[in-house]
Amino acid sequence: MFNKTLLNSVVQDFIRNFEGDVSKLAFAGSPFENVTVQELMQQIESRKRAEKKLPTWFKTEKILFPPKLNLEQTSSEITAKYKASLVNGGIITDITGGFGVDSFFFSEKFQTVHHFETNEALSEIAQHNFDIFNKKNVHCFAGDGLQTVLRNQYDVIYADPSRRHDSKGKVFFLKDCQPNIPENISEILNHCDQFLLKTSPMLDISIGLNELQDVSEIHILAVDNEVKELLWLFKKETGACPKIKTINFTKLGIEPFDFKWKEPATAEYSLPQKYLFEPNAAILKSGAFDLVSEKLKLNKLHKNTHLYTSETLMDFPGRSFLIENIVPYSKSEIRAALSFKKANIATRNFPESVETLRKKWKIADGGDVYLFFFTNLEDKKEMIVCSKIQIP
Repeated sequence: MFNKTLLNSVVQDFIRNFEGDVSKLAFAGSPFENVTVQELMQQIESRKRAEKKLPTWFKTEKILFPPKLNLEQTSSEITAKYKASLVNGGIITDITGGFGVDSFFFSEKFQTVHHFETNEALSEIAQHNFDIFNKKNVHCFAGDGLQTVLRNQYDVIYADPSRRHDSKGKVFFLKDCQPNIPENISEILNHCDQFLLKTSPMLDISIGLNELQDVSEIHILAVDNEVKELLWLFKKETGACPKIKTINFTKLGIEPFDFKWKEPATAEYSLPQKYLFEPNAAILKSGAFDLVSEKLKLNKLHKNTHLYTSETLMDFPGRSFLIENIVPYSKSEIRAALSFKKANIATRNFPESVETLRKKWKIADGGDVYLFFFTNLEDKKEMIVCSKIQIP
């Protein structure tokens, strides 16, 4: 049972208006007789962490926040909204409900949402927040969701297995997550029309496909060029070859790139031309390097250098640059070309790290200059000096 005194308006004002180092609060103690300093610190820290990730929760009064560990695995609003767009039906059950962000957005698409969470305190926090949001079609149950769904039928089952194992700590393989989805996948698919699974962005897609069955689609979600989630959608009568859908959410919009798993492709290669293109993180995660060349009619710089070039500018799913200079990687050539003290550095298929290059050539981070150190088509090491292009 959470401490209802936390909902007192004076306590809520203290939490919402607290500034500075929260650790100092631990030494000062709680200013409220019926609220512990640990309870205050949890609400203050977790609320601040939620500001960008969960703006709806952050700005809503009398919301309760879980420990930061629970908040880490919680979906962001932007990925939860996207997730809810993938499935439909009358009733969905979230067997790993957690803080309830995914269930919140499912509730806008489904008549009924069942939210299961084994952690009773977290289940109670989620139910309280659903009440604050007036989400009357979400029903919270403190218990084992997997065992319950295997006794009933649903339109959709959703799972986001915990990546923290009781004995192994933080894990990435599906079989080590809790609950163990590969072990129960056949039974889960017998109890729903669609099954949606969220996994760690670190999971290798090939390994995931080996552990699972009947995968219809795999969605790779990146936010501001950082991969956040892999979503696995299972449907009845799925074909043998799943669709891969990559999407990068940026401040300017979305960058989609879709293909079929193991879709054959032949890349074209060339030396750097007028423009340079760097794929976003979702595409890089997918491994569709030759497909980018073939589908977008771009030349690759090297088989193992995942950068692309063209004489013409295009709307590219990633970053686009105008090439200003191409410099052979030698002491004299590089030294002569470095007329700036500050630059953004990246390496592709190159033996030295960004940190090593910065120290070696005394280049500070930042500015408007972009440097790519790479291996070209002729297996020669080079540096490209370029400027970023913002396509409206």
